[in-house]
Amino acid sequence: MNGQKEKYGKYAALAKMYLEERAPAKLWGMAGEVAEYLHGVDRAAEELSERLYEQLSRKEEYRRTGNYMEDVRRENEMKQIIEEEILSELVYVD
Repeated sequence: MNGQKEKYGKYAALAKMYLEERAPAKLWGMAGEVAEYLHGVDRAAEELSERLYEQLSRKEEYRRTGNYMEDVRRENEMKQIIEEEILSELVYVD
């Protein structure tokens, strides 16, 4: 890491914390590849988020209704689904 501190996005930071706490041997085994792995987590999370948002937006239960409060509820539900998927598929893995 050249003595410089790497900057990570939300999901890479969560993945790093998870590995430090739950799988330190895996983290040590990555040695010089940790930064690359964590940046990959961020990229994959962004791609998954975009793909899932696009898929969910097409479903009838998440389409805009014109009712502001209902649309906000639907948007929040989609965000929660996407967040859970990213965490289970990319962050909390051993």
